[in-house]
Amino acid sequence: MICVGKMKERFFIEAFEEYRKRLGAYCRLELTEIAEQRLPDSPSEAQIAAALEREAGEILKAVPQDAYVVALCVEGREVPSEAMAELIVGRENSGKPKLCFVIGGSFGLSESVKKRADLRLSLSKMTFPHHLARVLLAEQLYRGYKIREGSRYHK
Repeated sequence: MICVGKMKERFFIEAFEEYRKRLGAYCRLELTEIAEQRLPDSPSEAQIAAALEREAGEILKAVPQDAYVVALCVEGREVPSEAMAELIVGRENSGKPKLCFVIGGSFGLSESVKKRADLRLSLSKMTFPHHLARVLLAEQLYRGYKIREGSRYHK
């Protein structure tokens, strides 16, 4: 998971770490945090675009070359939890077994990161804090593994 910004809120950190611990039975979840670019209180579109491109440079450097990249973005596809489970299984049996999820900062992701992505995914049409998106994604990954094994966790 490559994420823009550092989580500071203890409740987000604890929730994310709980799912990371649970996922340890199924995979190794690595987290890379990219510094979010500082912007003025009322940034212009040009300032936002420039900041997103600077973040993109760091994100793209962190993406493993052999990874299947999933960019979380508002215009991405919404999928049910069962499809997330299929994504996990599909990657394990492919030429790109590493899954790399990218979560942008408060202004999202640059177009260059989205173009690099193999899949654009949306967690919901609703808007969430980007730190909460990490927790939601970790839970959905865990749920995907539980679906795959036929567990009662997924109801």
